[in-house]
Parts: sequence; structure tokens; C-alpha cells
Amino acid sequence: MAAEEPREQKPEPPGGDSEGGNCPAYDEAIVAQQDRIQQEIAVQNPLVSEQLELSVLYKEYAEDDNIYQQKIKDLHRKYSSIRKIRPDGNCFYRAFLFSLLETLLDDMEELQRFKAESAKSREDLVSWGFAELTVEDFHNTFMDLIEQVEEHTSSAKLLTSFNDQSTSDSLVVYLRLLTSGYLQRESEFFQHFMEGGQTVKEFCQQEVEPMCQESDHIHIIALAQALSISIQVEYMDRSEAGTTNPLIIPEGSEPRVCLLYRPGHYDILYK
Repeated sequence: MAAEEPREQKPEPPGGDSEGGNCPAYDEAIVAQQDRIQQEIAVQNPLVSEQLELSVLYKEYAEDDNIYQQKIKDLHRKYSSIRKIRPDGNCFYRAFLFSLLETLLDDMEELQRFKAESAKSREDLVSWGFAELTVEDFHNTFMDLIEQVEEHTSSAKLLTSFNDQSTSDSLVVYLRLLTSGYLQRESEFFQHFMEGGQTVKEFCQQEVEPMCQESDHIHIIALAQALSISIQVEYMDRSEAGTTNPLIIPEGSEPRVCLLYRPGHYDILYK
């Protein structure tokens, strides 16, 4: 089966006590089990994997799972390989940034545009209401990595940086801040997509800024627009169609980043 985000796994109440929600021992057991789950995922999955043959996907589903097997065949017509991302709730941001920077290794003109856009993003975030002290360290890590790419680093060294937990998580935090800032700046537009009376600010505080919160369509749109980067996402789900459903943001553009989405998870695709 496809990898699921770890926060969706529910610990069993200790001692079979299904009413133990307010018991301190029960709460401690939940935290301990969640920690074990995270540790197991960390051992089994690097933050960003080596580039792998796309055929590895076949092994993740039963041979008689015709829906997914057929969709993997469809992916094979368009893509040759995949790079797996750890399923920790931050996979979209990690996949997006690694894929983007990897393409910029061979495109110095676009790298300079992206560097200039990223350099001024700190001031943008401050002007949108974020505290400078909150933003500064994460922005510095972000710019350091862009400068590493500018110095013609290799994909292997980029991979090493992304698999350093502290560096990689700092990059994710900064992308989350950029996404939140853009959503709030354009709140009049994005408010139409909020549900249950939730404001854009509340959505950002609950669903965008915290680490390990999954990302969906609204996050992708906001980040793509905030950084002026075109993204293609291949949606692979249980719909009866024998093909994946590609979505390009913004519509009609030439995508620089290609991602695979399976319910709750994103990986990187290579054409």
C-alpha cells in the first residue's frame, strides 16, 4: 500500500481503557507511541532518497490491484524515475524545493531570478506581519542553500544537505512561512476556499505554519504563485480512470517541478 502520513496512525488505549482520554498515563502512552512511529519511519526512510527506477512503485501495491497497477503503467509512459520523500507531513515542501533546486543546477539564468525573489522574501514576510526574528534564521539557511547551488554544487551534495535534519527542517519552515504569508496577503481571494467559517489567518495558523501538517491544492497554488514557479502534480488515487490526473499550476505554463501525489503523500518525478 502507499505510504501514509504517520500522524494518521491511532494508538490503542493502554489496558484496553477506551475512556482514558483524560488520563495522564494515557496521554503519555500516545506521545510515546507517536515517537516510536516517527523513529521507525526515520530509520526506514531518508528525508529525500536517491533517484530510483519508477518500477519500484509496482512493489508497493498488490499485483491484483488493477487500479493502481494500471496507473503506474500510465506514469511509465511519461516518467522514468522517482525520488522518494519521507512521509512525515512535510513531504510536499521538501519535494518541491529539492526538485526545484536540482533543476536550477543547470539553469543559472533562472537561478538568479529565483535568488533575487528569495532574497527580498524576508522583507515581504516582515511586511506581511511576521516578526523579523522569527524569519531571519530560516531565511539565512534558505539563502545559503541557494548560494550552494549557485556555486555549481552537485545533486549528491544537494541531497546531503536535504538529509541533514536541521537544515532540511529549516527549509521546510521557511516555505511554510512563505505559503502562509502569500495566503494572508491574498486573503480576499483565498477566503472563498475556506470551509466552516474559518478565516485565512486561522487556516494558516492551523494548517500551514505548523510542521507535519499535510498540504493540499491550496498550499500548492499559494507557494507556486509566491515564488513564480510552475508545478505539475500527477494525482494517483482510486478513481476508476486508468490514468493519473495531471494538474499544472498555473494552468498552461511549462512545469519546472513534477510531483507525484498519492493520498497523503508527495514524491518527485523525473521525465
